[in-house]
Amino acid sequence: MESSTTFPLSHLSTLMSIPHRRNRAFSFKPWKQRTSQPTRFYCQKMYVPGFGEASPEAKAARNLHNFFTYIAVRIVTAQLESYNTEAYKELMEFMNTHSLNDGDQFCANLMRESPRHKSLAMRILEVRSAYCKNDFEWDNLNRLASKMADESNTRLMRDYVLETSHVENEE
Repeated sequence: MESSTTFPLSHLSTLMSIPHRRNRAFSFKPWKQRTSQPTRFYCQKMYVPGFGEASPEAKAARNLHNFFTYIAVRIVTAQLESYNTEAYKELMEFMNTHSLNDGDQFCANLMRESPRHKSLAMRILEVRSAYCKNDFEWDNLNRLASKMADESNTRLMRDYVLETSHVENEE
């Protein structure tokens, strides 16, 4: 049984340059059999199950994004408190009625409140971006997170050994 495939004429030059091989799928060569172990791929990263919608890094970035909004709001309120008490009071009233858990939603709601609130929201967005790009110490975050994980693991393992070995604490 033969089959044929039709290609547009624009592909003709490409097809002509490829040598025709018959039964390519069945080109079994017994003298080329593999005698060693199968190749294993070693990955530098751990597989993290249960993060189908986003990687752990993406979720951490989302939380940091919301945290940067919180920081920006704190910076702007501190600035307003000293030179524009009326705007400070308006922002504090808005914060009492709107959650800061979702930073983008908070800013979107603030923009739609009034023209005066819109300028406050724009200021928060500017500060958030500037803080993230210029002031946040990313290297320090990495160092502190690693240090906290190591210290916490050591403390938990030490406490477990002390509990299970019934040894008095020598401190």
